[in-house]
Amino acid sequence: PQYFRPSHPMKPHRLALTHSLILNYGLYRKMEVYKPYKATIHDMCSFHAEDYIKYLERITSQPPAQSKKITRFNVGEDCPVFPGLYEFCSIYTGASLQGAVQLNHESCDIAINWAGGLHHAKKFEASGFCYVNDIVISILELLKYHARVLYIDIDIHHGDGVQEAFYLTDRVMTLSFHKYGNHFFPGTGDMYENGVDNGRYYSVNVPLRDGIDDHGFFSLFKPIVSQVVNIYQPSCIVLQCGADSLGCDRLGCFNLSIKGHG
Repeated sequence: PQYFRPSHPMKPHRLALTHSLILNYGLYRKMEVYKPYKATIHDMCSFHAEDYIKYLERITSQPPAQSKKITRFNVGEDCPVFPGLYEFCSIYTGASLQGAVQLNHESCDIAINWAGGLHHAKKFEASGFCYVNDIVISILELLKYHARVLYIDIDIHHGDGVQEAFYLTDRVMTLSFHKYGNHFFPGTGDMYENGVDNGRYYSVNVPLRDGIDDHGFFSLFKPIVSQVVNIYQPSCIVLQCGADSLGCDRLGCFNLSIKGHG
């Protein structure tokens, strides 16, 4: 799809621009580029409720006039129904899952999915422009081969869907750097949200204020990540690098440069 709807900030067609840049700069010569695997209902139900995924599959075929009235499973204003919705979810989720499988089989050291990182999706519902949580699904795949996985999130919004999924376990540590306060979406990510039961102290949140620049971000990011990696000793790291933490982003309020973000 070119966009979720004309006025919606999510515009998947930008992924085609990313692919064009990779080709025109010759970066493809330094990597292997794969056509994405399409995730099945079974794949997506490794995390999500089956009735929710089947609902996404079914509702995609409804006429737009009917789909505007949809509120079940939080599908509506922020997460609208659009032509090709289910296929879009299947492709971006399958790409992340495919990357996890290749990492597990040691076919690569780094796997990148430009379309992935939809970190707000919950087990039973869509949230924050996210329908299927490809991150959680790929981490579940990584856990088949890796004892401990570290998840790092530098999107300006708290990675609430991933934190919630692994809040009770010590096998995944979630570390999120995000804007917090003044009712900023999703409203979670307080520094005192640190996990429960076996997962206690395995959720780390770094809430930040408006306008943080490269220097301020580096002064927090480097020592915190270094300490977490040294203590937790993960055998695999998953990074969600949402670009809305860049300066001048229409949804953001940070002041990071491309260099600072990268």
